[in-house]
Amino acid sequence: MAIESLYILKTYWMIGDDLQKLHDEFSENTISNFYMPFGLAPNFLINDELYTIPMAVEESSVVAAASKAAKFWLTRGGFKTTVLSTTKLGHVHFMFEGDFEQLKNAFEQKIKNQLIEDTNDITKNMRSRNGGILNLELINKTSDLDNYYQIKGSFETVDSMGANFINSCLEQFAKTLKNEIELDNNFTQEDKNSLQIVMCILSNYTPDCIVRAEVSCPVEQLADGNVSAEEFVEKFSRAVRIAEIEPYRATTHNKGIMNGIDSVVIATGNDFRAVEACAHTYATKDGSYSSLTHCEVKDGIFRFWIDLPTALGTIGGLTALHPLVKLALAILGKPSAKELMGFVAVAGLAQNFAALSSLVTTGIQKGHMKMHLMNILNQHGTLFTNKDIERLAHVFRLKPSQFIEKYLRIDEDNDYVLQQVPCPFLDTDNYCLVYEDRPKACREYPHTDRKKFYQINDLTLKNTLICPATYEVVEQMQQELKI
Repeated sequence: MAIESLYILKTYWMIGDDLQKLHDEFSENTISNFYMPFGLAPNFLINDELYTIPMAVEESSVVAAASKAAKFWLTRGGFKTTVLSTTKLGHVHFMFEGDFEQLKNAFEQKIKNQLIEDTNDITKNMRSRNGGILNLELINKTSDLDNYYQIKGSFETVDSMGANFINSCLEQFAKTLKNEIELDNNFTQEDKNSLQIVMCILSNYTPDCIVRAEVSCPVEQLADGNVSAEEFVEKFSRAVRIAEIEPYRATTHNKGIMNGIDSVVIATGNDFRAVEACAHTYATKDGSYSSLTHCEVKDGIFRFWIDLPTALGTIGGLTALHPLVKLALAILGKPSAKELMGFVAVAGLAQNFAALSSLVTTGIQKGHMKMHLMNILNQHGTLFTNKDIERLAHVFRLKPSQFIEKYLRIDEDNDYVLQQVPCPFLDTDNYCLVYEDRPKACREYPHTDRKKFYQINDLTLKNTLICPATYEVVEQMQQELKI
């Protein structure tokens, strides 16, 4: 087992000591690299410019869905983005038992200006790039927790995410606050002794660092297959409304949005955990967890949009170190932080449009499970019955013997299987070229609905290693049978 584990770890090491050393230093106690697929979603028309968006994601159909939505809107005006604000926040959390009005007067008359003056060395470079401290406020939180106050700092960090900059300013604020209170004779010694700095930290909730992405077109341009434009819009709007009012649905709805958002955030070297936390907090801003996207129909025009609070950077951190991050940013045209906010929001909106379109028409499983099956076929292939061979031979206008010679072989169990994997009937977008005529084994996979399920126990156990649905079925069986 130890030899096998070492082999797996080494398999994922970078070629070249310098490149591996670079990756080792991203984190601690590194023993190997954990890869994710790096894909491209083309055909995004954003603010009248055509882009290909890089996405790092392991989940089937995310890139395909985003690409499908991009292609759909390519001929309908594309996506529009507007950065509404770029203000980031941080707080000095402290306890103080003295009089609030006295503290407030001291803050407004002297402490506030001194906080800015004492951080001039820290903010010098940021100010040269038109960033820096935007505002400082004293926040009274004693109604929530006895003696609890904050200094709330608002910052502009331009093209950097700004975490180190903001935290450095906050720590200096704390030192200045303690010093100014100590020197102020209007406070008693008891007041001074009561001042306790709890922590100085930026907030990943940035409701004032927000971007809007939207699409719009005349209703009549939204027909989908056999579904009329009016019916599509009615169903789509209803689905969005349900996500706006029902937290159970909103959670899954927003998770799908984050599939697109996180993929671009990861590909461009930003902190997807911070982006996730901020988005989900923002989804509760009106008192209940709700949809991040919204839609309306006005004067015959359908409009669908997302307001996304997100703090991103295009300089510093991984953006300057990781080779694939550099490539991703180059693919996007070396965007500013504001431009990257737009790309990220568009990816989330596109993902949500594709998901809702499927949900209200064909259903989500037709596309998603097709992709899942294709991933399995990429690794394991499938069995072909005589009827499968005859049917597919007819599709390709071949004799059965010619189809067998071209595509199949006989395995150790004397069954016809593919000569090679991945499956030759997969298109470049990983969709099945013969889906309507696919083999019986593909149609029935993962075979968990068989009447005599017990007859394929060995196959089922093998499938638990590659198919989440099979694994879940077996887990539930074990629990019910107390195995």
